[in-house]
Amino acid sequence: MPLTWDQPDDIAFALIDEHPDADPLDLNFVTLHDWVVALPDFGDDPEAATEGKLEAVVLAWHAQL
Repeated sequence: MPLTWDQPDDIAFALIDEHPDADPLDLNFVTLHDWVVALPDFGDDPEAATEGKLEAVVLAWHAQL
């Protein structure tokens, strides 16, 4: 099942696997967006990202560290 913007926790886990040394608090939203849409399991509309959805991914990712 593909990842969607409504799954920030699952996206965060995938990003941790892809970018284990990255600090989500140091990323700008452009880079974060690029990394999310490049995930192999991401299947949502890249244009559907909002600031709130990207913030949710950052918060979920940071909570896992």
